[in-house]
Amino acid sequence: GTFDTELVREFFQALAQNAGVTLHVTNHYGANNHHIAETCFKAVARALRSALERDPRQPDAVPSTKGSLKG
Repeated sequence: GTFDTELVREFFQALAQNAGVTLHVTNHYGANNHHIAETCFKAVARALRSALERDPRQPDAVPSTKGSLKG
């Protein structure tokens, strides 16, 4: 494809800054920039889903360790 993999770092920095979160993305190995970028996007997506998804066992609970989400 034509996606500039140099922009991946910029994307994650912008995401973290605009979401007001601390985000650490560490790639332990890989040689192909496309595959490295793909695994980083997938890992962050899974982490966000895990952090934000409501627990079906507690449908009325807020998905937060503090008990509330504030913007």
